[in-house]
Amino acid sequence: MDETFESGGVRGFVHRPEQESGDAIVLTHGAGSNANAPLLVKLARAFAENGHLVLRYDLPFRIARSGGPPMPASAARDREGVAAAIDFARKMVRGRVIAGGHSYGGRQTSMLAAERPHAADALLLLSYPLHPPKKPEQKRTAHLPELHTPALFVHGTADGFGSPEELREAMALIPARTDLLVVEGAGHDLKRAGDMAADILERLYALTAHR
Repeated sequence: MDETFESGGVRGFVHRPEQESGDAIVLTHGAGSNANAPLLVKLARAFAENGHLVLRYDLPFRIARSGGPPMPASAARDREGVAAAIDFARKMVRGRVIAGGHSYGGRQTSMLAAERPHAADALLLLSYPLHPPKKPEQKRTAHLPELHTPALFVHGTADGFGSPEELREAMALIPARTDLLVVEGAGHDLKRAGDMAADILERLYALTAHR
């Protein structure tokens, strides 16, 4: 059974590996979900099997209410929650901490990393919500030029929040090393990425090899 944890306004689950690599991965959810999202559970267990300590956690907005999307006013508090999860993981491992999230969770994680460049050693951004569906002019890219943390984007070709081509244009704004893992036919839920843990880890460590 996964252990539970609560710290700094976030709560969730700890996946401990049998053979520890010394590194940790923290994962959080999108606007309409929580830490029990199937994608997060599957990836967390696969990452732990590969030797990583994994935290999957609820953001503060989800702790405040069990349903519904986050309010814009809660975003700063959610970023503090991301920082708290990273800090909690840092106390548990001697190596790198990779911070990740799906959709809204990934966006807030990247914004926190832009605000605090040394918070995480790398980012895993699953279905980054580049713009609202059918509103490509409303790009969420203002913080990307300030992002100095290596970032792996995992994105489906059928994602209504941005195409891989649009995402590549946005990634060009980031001064840190980046990579894009395209999942053919996947929508915003990115379900198939749950089976791609080994590929995700290989790309993440290629990004951080010279860091």
